[in-house]
Amino acid sequence: MTIEGWTQTLGAGPLLGIAAAAILVLLFLIIKLRVHAFVALILVSLLTAFATGIPAGDVVSTLTQGFGSTLAAVALLVGLGAMLGRLVEISGGAKVLADTLIGRFGEKHAPFALGVASLLFGFPIFFDAGLVVMLPVVFAVARRLGGSVLLYGLPAAGAFSVMHVFVPPHPGPVAAATFFEANVGFVLLIGLIIALPTWYVTSYLFGRWAGRKWDLPIPNLLGRADEQHEANPPKFGTVVALLLLPLVLIFLNTGLSTLSEAGVLPEGSADAGWFQLLLAIGSTPVALLITLLVAVLTIGTGRGMEKSAVEQTLEGALGPVSSVILITGAGGMFGGVLRTSGIGDALESSLTGLGIPLILAGFLISSIIRVAQGSATVALTTTAGLLSSAVLAADLNEMQLAAMVIAVAAGSVIASHVNDSGFWLVGRFFDMDVKTTLKTWTVLETLIALMAFALAAVVYLLASIG
Repeated sequence: MTIEGWTQTLGAGPLLGIAAAAILVLLFLIIKLRVHAFVALILVSLLTAFATGIPAGDVVSTLTQGFGSTLAAVALLVGLGAMLGRLVEISGGAKVLADTLIGRFGEKHAPFALGVASLLFGFPIFFDAGLVVMLPVVFAVARRLGGSVLLYGLPAAGAFSVMHVFVPPHPGPVAAATFFEANVGFVLLIGLIIALPTWYVTSYLFGRWAGRKWDLPIPNLLGRADEQHEANPPKFGTVVALLLLPLVLIFLNTGLSTLSEAGVLPEGSADAGWFQLLLAIGSTPVALLITLLVAVLTIGTGRGMEKSAVEQTLEGALGPVSSVILITGAGGMFGGVLRTSGIGDALESSLTGLGIPLILAGFLISSIIRVAQGSATVALTTTAGLLSSAVLAADLNEMQLAAMVIAVAAGSVIASHVNDSGFWLVGRFFDMDVKTTLKTWTVLETLIALMAFALAAVVYLLASIG
């Protein structure tokens, strides 16, 4: 958000100091004083807005715009996804999937199976939407086998994260590829080569370790399967088809957008009515709505559930996730205040003349902007725009350009913490307090960033030698 007629006069040092102080105050309020996260985020956002010099008349609008823009992206996904997840859970569908996964992969490899399934789902579907859709399966497997929710949840959440950050057709790597004039096909190839081992080490292996260290119970966020329906569950193929349906629909959107930007489709296709209709159908909220309606007909009323029972099931899904939605929105509010205050711009001006290797500069600038203001997308696109002239002037080959995209993307995911709406989303879904979320999800995202950058740097060096 930009405020007309106002320019930030504080330098990078004071702005970073205010941001650091705000984060410390927020952690103190939540962890030590046990202030509810929703209240603490609003209070600290308000204080930060005044401290950074945002005009008093624009403070409230800055807060509400950050809150509203986050809710616009999250509320529909979480609400519809929770309804779908609860219906899959109550009908016994999640138990069918859990039993099948365990039967085919074995109890020992169930977390690995969940992670691989999430990698496949994560190819076209965004992080938050994919996580919501997979939650009932994750919880069902965890209840069946026992143990900490982290053992099963972190491999799945980490899978969606690496796919969202590193692999086209997700918007972040596509945007960076556009700034650097990189070949999207090479970015896809290098992104997969880096994302898969990164997931295995930082999400699967780390998830197994975290599951042994923190024994967290399985949340009842989506309820428990009804005994009557659990005895006569839907078929495995029906449930798989339901989970694949949003994946296919969303791929209409992301796939067509990627093909259009790459110039593969005939000229004028992007303006055609059929193209715009498919984009609308493939948008994540519409895809989830269509999937929910199909689920109601196939595993709800189509299997003998009373209409009133289906309505109560869907109604019951919204109460538990309302806290998730509001806290995530408040996290977006805090990040929005930090962005509006000009922290990102101040960092840009102070980091451009460091005289360090280009790929390392991309990672560091993206990392600092990410830590300062929370949004991975803002960090990635800001850094890519900032370095685009230098990258184009360097005359890099296609492999080096792809490695540059991955390096900047790696920095944009580092150290998810209290100014990142995704931090609150994962923490609340897994029913973790802030301290535990910092020890698990923040560490996991940091490990993803460091390992992916190291692999990207190796690719960059090998490409420069070749």
